[in-house]
Amino acid sequence: MGRVVVIAPGYACHDAEAAVAARHGHGFEIVDGSMERARLVSSLRDVELAFVRDTPLDAGLVQVLKPGGGIVRYGVGIDAVDVAAATEHGVRVANIPDYGADIEVADQTLALFLAVARRVCSRDNDVRAGLWGAGQAEPIHRIAGRVLGLVGYGRIARSVHRRFAAFGVEKVLVCDPHLDEAAAREAGVEKVALTEIAARTSIVSLHAPPSDDGPLVNADFVEAMRPDAILLNTARGALVDEDALAHALSQGDIAGAGLDVLRKEPPDPANPLLSLSNVVLSDHTGWYSESTVATMQRCAAEEADRILSGEAPKNWVNPW
Repeated sequence: MGRVVVIAPGYACHDAEAAVAARHGHGFEIVDGSMERARLVSSLRDVELAFVRDTPLDAGLVQVLKPGGGIVRYGVGIDAVDVAAATEHGVRVANIPDYGADIEVADQTLALFLAVARRVCSRDNDVRAGLWGAGQAEPIHRIAGRVLGLVGYGRIARSVHRRFAAFGVEKVLVCDPHLDEAAAREAGVEKVALTEIAARTSIVSLHAPPSDDGPLVNADFVEAMRPDAILLNTARGALVDEDALAHALSQGDIAGAGLDVLRKEPPDPANPLLSLSNVVLSDHTGWYSESTVATMQRCAAEEADRILSGEAPKNWVNPW
C-alpha cells in the first residue's frame, strides 16, 4: 500500500483527497509542511502523490517522492514547485487553473475599491473611537462617471468590468497585448498603451501576469497617475513598485490603493504601505470563498485520480 499526503497548510476538510487515496488502495496522511527539514524529507519519502498549497517543494523534496507519482498544486501558480526536478525524477505535476475564482477575485476587487473610495475603514475606525460626521474632512467622490483602466483583459478583468458598469462606470480603457481592436470594440472598451492607463483613468485595476522587465506600476507609472486615482491589485504583488506607490500615497499624489497581494507575503512589518490610512489591504484572499475551496479540492482530487490511474492529468504542467 502506498501513501497519499496533503502537505499542510491545506484546508479544513480533506474528505475528497482521502477518498481518492482509498479508491486506489493507498493510505492517506496530512503532513505539516513547516516541520523540521529532515522530518519533512522523511515524511515525503516514497509518497505516491502529494497535494500542496503553499509549502515550497524544492528539488530535495521533490526527488524523495516515488518516481511515476505526482504533485497536485491547489491553484494556478507552480512557482514554489521545482518542476524541472519533478520532470527529471518522473513525477507528474498538475495545477488547478480553473476553479471559478474569477467571481471571487472580481468581488474582492470591487470590495477593495469601495473600501478605499467610500472610506469605509477610516469611517468605521472613527465611529468606534467616538467620532462622528467627518464629512468633507475626508472627501468622497462619486463613482459613476469615473474612467476605469484595466491592465489585462482576461476572465477576471471582464468580470471586474461588468461589476463597475453596474456602478455607472461607462468609459473603460484596456491595456492588453492579446486583445485585438475588433475584440475591444465588441467588448465596448478602448485599447490603449499602459502610459494612457496611468494618465487617463481614475481607477486602475491590475489583472496581468508579472513581467520579466520589472513592475508594470513603476515609479514612472505612479508619477503619471491622476491625483484622484485609486490603484487596485488583486493579481500579483510583483506588478507594483511598492516604494514608489507608498511615496505617492503618503504625499497625496494619488488618492488611494486597495491591495490583496504584496511583493512579500506576509509583508515585512516595516513595509510603509501598512501605515497609510489611504491604503486598504487584504491577505491574498481574493480567490477565496467556500465555493472556490470546494471546487478546488474536487478538481485536485480528480487530477490525483488520473495520476494514480496512470493517466495524464488534465492540467499537466510538465508533460513528457
